[in-house]
Amino acid sequence: VQLQASGGGLVQPGGSLRLSCAASGRTFGTVGWFRQAPGKEREFVAAVRWSEGSTHYKTSVKGRFTISRDNAKNTVYLQMNSLKPEDTAVYYCAATPRRLIVSALSTQTSYDYWGQGTLVTVSS
Repeated sequence: VQLQASGGGLVQPGGSLRLSCAASGRTFGTVGWFRQAPGKEREFVAAVRWSEGSTHYKTSVKGRFTISRDNAKNTVYLQMNSLKPEDTAVYYCAATPRRLIVSALSTQTSYDYWGQGTLVTVSS
């Protein structure tokens, strides 16, 4: 099983980026995005439950970030708009074969597989 995260880079405040998480080896019930800013703990950003496509977000990114999935490509995307300097972090995708209950979506130990991370830097 592999999760390959990509799409990070340097962007100015107010700009946009789209991250991708390509999954291989199996199908998943839930895929999430987490991030870790310098000197801070890793935190939940967003998750999608694959079967019905329901999505869930960290409060501070609601309305700016959109998580989506492409069944044919077995890939999850995180579209990030109106980026702020505080969004600067290494972003990780994570997955589990299970359809997680809502209360478990933001818990890192709920996920069985992790990608390698992609760096997003928001700076002028």
